[in-house]
Amino acid sequence: MLFILAVPFAEQRLLKRALETFYGIGPLVSSRLMARFHLHPMAKVGSLNNKQVLDLNAELSQMHIENELRRELGDNIRRLRDMKSYRGQRHAQGLPVRGQRTRTQTATAAKLNIVERKG
Repeated sequence: MLFILAVPFAEQRLLKRALETFYGIGPLVSSRLMARFHLHPMAKVGSLNNKQVLDLNAELSQMHIENELRRELGDNIRRLRDMKSYRGQRHAQGLPVRGQRTRTQTATAAKLNIVERKG
């Protein structure tokens, strides 16, 4: 077991996939991180040496990921709702925010915004 940001990962797991498990890190960001530290795209977590793990931890701790990113997104939506902007009202009502059709097919938006109505 190897720990990256206090999260345990199996040594045979691909590093790219391990990085993508963090909220806010997708395929593009993970491949850019690996390129910055000169890591092979198919590198396994167990193949990292101690310095590389420390460098990755230092870089990840500077990024807005996980709870910090979730809090920031929630604050942005809360700010829109407090301003009573159109987008904030749509978030509060659980309706599509970006101009999608509302006559039919609003199930996904209602599903995603349900937390906002209760919050």
